Amino acid sequence: MIKKAQKEDLEEILKLQYLAYQSEAKLFGNMDIPPLKQTIEEVYDEFQKGAILKAVGDGGVIIGSVRAFCDSGTVYIGKLMVHPSKQGQGIGTQLLLEMEKQYPNQRYELFTSTRSEKNIALYQKLGYKIFDEEQVTEELRFVYMEKG
Repeated sequence: MIKKAQKEDLEEILKLQYLAYQSEAKLFGNMDIPPLKQTIEEVYDEFQKGAILKAVGDGGVIIGSVRAFCDSGTVYIGKLMVHPSKQGQGIGTQLLLEMEKQYPNQRYELFTSTRSEKNIALYQKLGYKIFDEEQVTEELRFVYMEKG
C-alpha cells in the first residue's frame, strides 16, 4: 500500500535508505555515497519542500519510499528505494507511478548511476529516456532521465 509519508515516518525511511543504498555503494566499492551520509535534518528539509511517499508492508513496516519536488514545471524524483528483501516485486514501480500521480501533467526527471543497470531498465520500462550524462568522479557517472 502506497501512502504519503508523515513527519513521524522520516526516521524509519532514513534507516531504510541506509539499508537500501548499501547495494549501490557496493557497485563502486565505496560506502561514502551521499544517500548513506544524509542526515535526518536533510530529510526533514526534503519533506517540507516536496512529497515523500512510503510503501507499507505487513505489520505497518515501511518497505519502500520515494521523494520528489516540483520546480518550474519539472518534477525532480529521487531516493527511490525498496527494502532489499522486497525488491523485484513491483514496489518500486508502484512508488514511481504514484509519485507521478502526485504531480500530474508535468515533466519528470531523475538520475542514477550508469552502473545501476536494473534501475535504468526499470525507468526505461516506465517511459523514461536518457537525455544527459555527467562524469561525477573517475568511477562515478550519472545518467539523467526524463519523461513527459
